[in-house]
Amino acid sequence: MIKTENLTKKFGEKIAVNKLNIEVPRGTFFCFLGPNGAGKTTTIKMLTGLMRPTEGRSFIAGIDIQQDPVKAKKYIGFVPDHPFLYDKLTGREFLKFIAGLYQISEKEFKERTEELVGLFGLSSVVDQLIEDYSHGMRQKLSFTACFLHKPEIVIVDEPWVGLDPKNIRFVKDYLKQKTRKEGLTVFMSTHTLSIAEEIADVIGIIHQGKLCAFGSVDDIKSLSNTPGNLEDVFLELTKETDEV
Repeated sequence: MIKTENLTKKFGEKIAVNKLNIEVPRGTFFCFLGPNGAGKTTTIKMLTGLMRPTEGRSFIAGIDIQQDPVKAKKYIGFVPDHPFLYDKLTGREFLKFIAGLYQISEKEFKERTEELVGLFGLSSVVDQLIEDYSHGMRQKLSFTACFLHKPEIVIVDEPWVGLDPKNIRFVKDYLKQKTRKEGLTVFMSTHTLSIAEEIADVIGIIHQGKLCAFGSVDDIKSLSNTPGNLEDVFLELTKETDEV
């Protein structure tokens, strides 16, 4: 469902992403790991069509997102690390705006909104102005908007910021259930290695713009010189990375 071919992004002389080649099949929960400044968010921006690559291509459901962005984006639900929401709209008005972008009918909008705001615990605040939402509420509204059009691929950039442990557990379980039962494909960037180790089917580790490891959790662990958890392997593979 997601594929990149020599995906590269340069900012002047700096190579942020260097010839990235990955393939994430349908129904896979993929976790993308790397230190700050490694190229994770840049990769996600290219996958979602928010940034043009310097070289290479990325495919969503077999569609080159640079060649046919509108068609490709119909398959994607996206939750960025810092969601942009309209503070002077209510939660429901914002969801109505998103529904219009995806040409969702009024009937389906009402049904999906009722279901999703209930699932994400927003029923009591959905008609309040977004400017009054806590960070956690904003994050949950972003997830609600992400699933409104029933995407086949969900791309999430560091989703746990602002969520309390109860909501982290819910989001983890919800995404994992959707991959197993409905074939949802998840591409998640995260710094929370314990969660990645728990839920990922496949893990990719990016280091200074290059993919340095790709495979199952057990595959990644086997790369270590000594037995350990995912955190130990991650630190070993990225020990030369300069933090930003």
